[in-house]
Amino acid sequence: MSIAFIGLGNMGLPMALNLQRAGFDVLGFDLVAAQCEAFSSAGGKLAASANDAAAHADIVITMLPASRHVQSVYLGEAGLIAHVQPGTLLIDCSTIAPQVSREVAAAAQARGLGMIDAPVSGGTGGAQAATLTFMIGGEAADVDRARPLLQAMGKNLFHAGTAGAGQTVKICNNMLVGMLMIGSSEALRLGLANGLDPKVLSDVISKSSGRNWVIDNYNPCPGTMENVPSARGYTGGFSVDLMLKDLGLAVENALGVGAAVPMGALARNLFDLHSKAGHGSLDFASVFDLLAPR
Repeated sequence: MSIAFIGLGNMGLPMALNLQRAGFDVLGFDLVAAQCEAFSSAGGKLAASANDAAAHADIVITMLPASRHVQSVYLGEAGLIAHVQPGTLLIDCSTIAPQVSREVAAAAQARGLGMIDAPVSGGTGGAQAATLTFMIGGEAADVDRARPLLQAMGKNLFHAGTAGAGQTVKICNNMLVGMLMIGSSEALRLGLANGLDPKVLSDVISKSSGRNWVIDNYNPCPGTMENVPSARGYTGGFSVDLMLKDLGLAVENALGVGAAVPMGALARNLFDLHSKAGHGSLDFASVFDLLAPR
């Protein structure tokens, strides 16, 4: 089976390499030369363009930064949908607006192509360890066809519904994670202001009703947990700007469907302040510093 993998960034590169290790024939492409070089150095085969990568592929996978990049790669006379072979399955793992996923899927369907949206959760660590969670929207037959590839890159696969459903689940999840990060940071800052040991406080919360994923797995307070971004100056992981993007998608979607997300909107504004202060490239746990006493 021939796979085209377009988008070899921090997430796409390890995902493509895991497919290669699983025995799939992977042809990769990225606009950034350094990412192409990293893939090539690991034994990957490169194409000269996205369309060249997909020209003879059985399945095309994309992992791109934002909605506009997905639209650019797939749509129009120069897009993948107009150039791939009949019967090609398209899998978009980017995190984008649900309505854009539905738009691109409709264009694929009009040409008789199958397409699923399959955004992921698990971060770069999950991508490297092949333990990602995939949240999938699309037709059941297309999901079944994609399953062997997704299982080579992840541990949990959830078919949420029709086109765009995977993106909707993803923005709901990431909106909640953004709020949990801020709430956990506030609780830890309050404890620190009262002279508490943040590690002791974290241990108590992890066994109490305030327990959550951030406290258990991604503590934002330096010195409380090893092998997380807060232990290495908030480098690596999931950036402030990526969280800001996802919170923006959630708020935009909520406006479109008439849902109330006041805490999600506040979280988006706080991450926006943190980004505008010059911290957009740091891990999103660095919002802990935004809440430091002034």
